Amino acid sequence: MSQHKLPVSRLPGSAGVSVSFEFFPPKTPEMETTLWEAVSRLAPLSPAFVSVTYGAGGSTRERTHATVKRMVDETALKPAAHLTCVAAARTEVNEIIRDYWAAGVRHIVALRGDPAGGVGSRYEPHPEGYHWSTDLVTAVKAIGDFQVSVAAYPERHPESETLFADIAMLKRKVDAGADRAITQFFFDNDVFFRYLDVARAAGIDIPIVPGIVPVQNFKQTAGFAKRTGASIPAWIARRFEGLEDDVATRRLVAAAVCAEQVVDLIDRGVTHIHFYTMNRADLVYAVCHLIGLRPTKTAASPIAVAAA
Repeated sequence: MSQHKLPVSRLPGSAGVSVSFEFFPPKTPEMETTLWEAVSRLAPLSPAFVSVTYGAGGSTRERTHATVKRMVDETALKPAAHLTCVAAARTEVNEIIRDYWAAGVRHIVALRGDPAGGVGSRYEPHPEGYHWSTDLVTAVKAIGDFQVSVAAYPERHPESETLFADIAMLKRKVDAGADRAITQFFFDNDVFFRYLDVARAAGIDIPIVPGIVPVQNFKQTAGFAKRTGASIPAWIARRFEGLEDDVATRRLVAAAVCAEQVVDLIDRGVTHIHFYTMNRADLVYAVCHLIGLRPTKTAASPIAVAAA
């Protein structure tokens, strides 16, 4: 990432900048409380949409659907439901798509999905299912007038041989009807802009939204980055050195690192940021505040956060 720093007087305001947030469905009553506390905190920032993830092999299918439906019923948020091709027949996937439409969902994040055996294992398409995300995009568009977002990988998907092969796959998703691409998280903004240049040169003209992860836990984030092929610059690693047991300082450093990255993206022309919240609101809210976003009076009312 560029080491360019903006003085406070030049921090961009919220005009022309939109955000979206990703959440994951909770596994326990305690995690459910944490999730809805985060949703309640971030909803007043009026995100363009919020997405809810979907586990490998549909392992969180019911929880994803319940979380999305509650967002539709109890908030003014516009939820985007993740959906994958993994371990499900076409008829089953089509039924899920129709259920989302009936529930009022108008945005799906269409993904191939991780192999049922986890990242690093061999991907085996379901014999009666959609084999690739391109097939899923086509199916979603055929069933309803959904917005469809897809994944993009600035440092290429771990299974792609080259970045150009990865770009070719993204082009096929666009040709199938994708409206937007959301990137895997990255920390070097130059990587994102190089990827954007290659994508545009390949004729990809849909919005490519940078996905940003505030570092809640550096060791955990580094491990996830290694599995997904995202690099962590040495200068970021140095920022977190010696803070393994210093939670308070680590959070301040994390906010500074994330804010610098987001401000640099906006200063270089990015108008939409997608935050991977990890179901935690504080760091994301702080960064949004720093770029000029403020709660709106028309945002959703506070959500009851007691576990259902």
